Amino acid sequence: MFKSPYITFLVGILLSTYYYFTYDIIFKKSRHDIYNPLVKNQPKLASNQYLDKVFPYEDRRQIGKENATIVMLVRNGELKGALQSMRSLEDRFNRNYKYPWVFLNDEPFTDEFMEQTTLMASGETHYELIPPDDWQPPYFINETKLQENLRKSEKDILYGGVRSYRNMCHFNSGFFYKQERLLNYDWYFRVEPDVEYMCDFQYDPFQFLRENNKIYGFIIAITEYENTIPSLWPTVESFMEDHPDLLHPNNALEFLTTNETSLNHYMDMIPSSNKYNLCHFWSNFEIGNLNFFRNESYETYFNYLDKTGGFYYERWGDAPVHTIGLSLLADKESIHHFEDIGYFHAPYLACPSSKDVLSSKRCVCQPHQSEEVMNRTIDINVYSCLPRWWKYGSGKRFLNEIEYKRQ
Repeated sequence: MFKSPYITFLVGILLSTYYYFTYDIIFKKSRHDIYNPLVKNQPKLASNQYLDKVFPYEDRRQIGKENATIVMLVRNGELKGALQSMRSLEDRFNRNYKYPWVFLNDEPFTDEFMEQTTLMASGETHYELIPPDDWQPPYFINETKLQENLRKSEKDILYGGVRSYRNMCHFNSGFFYKQERLLNYDWYFRVEPDVEYMCDFQYDPFQFLRENNKIYGFIIAITEYENTIPSLWPTVESFMEDHPDLLHPNNALEFLTTNETSLNHYMDMIPSSNKYNLCHFWSNFEIGNLNFFRNESYETYFNYLDKTGGFYYERWGDAPVHTIGLSLLADKESIHHFEDIGYFHAPYLACPSSKDVLSSKRCVCQPHQSEEVMNRTIDINVYSCLPRWWKYGSGKRFLNEIEYKRQ
């Protein structure tokens, strides 16, 4: 019919285009399956509809000046809680700095988890599989003894019967900072699923710590459950006797061992069977220097504790282990209390007390996920160890040391 090869080619192109758009219209493919909310007369999406999405290009290059990352140890099943925490921290802080996120898991992350968290992050995202040797009990742990303790602890000790919880505490105490991806960084910001940040940061906490010669920052300091750590302090005392050279001359040992009740509203301290008053920094929020944990002093301290089997034969938490290590091995002046960063991790809330700070930092000190009105900070609770830190730690730091500005 068509004698010219050029005309034949052109007609072929036109027919292909016609069939493409006809197929597109009939089966609602391609152009109509790309959801763009800016296009007028966009059809309403069904609740069970999954489309190929076109998102605008995002520049994920880091803005913050520090060699730092945000770290989350999380399971695939905790995606909803992870996204909630990410949304809160991104809105309150990281969208202005775009620090990268590192996600750690003892199982491979699913495609859905990686897709959703990448879309929530403003910076780059990395997904790391924890090596089994870093997650499972060490070779010297007696499995029979461990199983017996799990059974005995199930009813009387918080998370006492959960084996994975002991793996987590052991990992956070001595292995998180050794993960290959984290070796690229100097600073970390630990984030848990299902937490909220109640105020705008208005400054870079990594930069603040570095410029002020700090190595660690916390928000909440409370007492530990003694039945989770019955032999921890006796082990620490043995460590101090065997390694007195590792103790910092300006340490915070008194923060861990004093017991006067006047610091806690004239109420008795939580009883303890030894000199340790059970005070610790609540480590589900911590911002710190990874090089402190990588140094020889902390490694010697962790290995000393680890060889006793207390992480598995008891249920030692990473919070008292971190706190004791920092209090003994670091200069207490290098530990900072972030009293201006509002934070909620069920069941405890911490929020600034200054009305000016609450307003300028746009604080909302009522958690979304609480079932009842919860606007009293843990700092005024009898379980709080913050007054003790002010007296025996680095003291009380006033909010006007930081220049707040609207962003």
